[in-house]
Amino acid sequence: MDAEREVLDVLARNAREDIDDIAAQTGLDVTDVEAAIESLEADGIVHGYQAVIDWDGIEEGKIRAVVEINVELDRETGYEEVADRIAKFPAVDALHLVSGDYDFAVEVLGGTMQDVSQFISEQVAPMPAVTQTVTHYIMETYKDGGVRFADGDDDDRLSVSP
Repeated sequence: MDAEREVLDVLARNAREDIDDIAAQTGLDVTDVEAAIESLEADGIVHGYQAVIDWDGIEEGKIRAVVEINVELDRETGYEEVADRIAKFPAVDALHLVSGDYDFAVEVLGGTMQDVSQFISEQVAPMPAVTQTVTHYIMETYKDGGVRFADGDDDDRLSVSP
């Protein structure tokens, strides 16, 4: 495995890892780790460093939704153009071109369900290429960004048996 890949594996687990700790975990010299990180950032492979936040854990959290988007392309418009337009909105947390029954999977953040719904209906759905949207509100997050949030044993629903 090359040095950059080893450094990426450590950063993916914990982006706050110290250079010396990355070197110790990978067996690389500190200067090699620094060079690898500099190269990964310069090449646009590492785009930033973020905290993984459990929005349900704070009083005024955020509503998250996954939105399926279908598009119909024409000669002048391709997936890249549609993606560029959707990605510009601050409410869009992630955007993926996917295979299957729809074209894009969009992760949206909003203050309320109404904020998310209004964003989709007023900003995304009216785009000329968009033919259909289906919004799925995230009710509970158990794991995000590779980080497990809950142990899953605190389900307080009552069991129902026939």
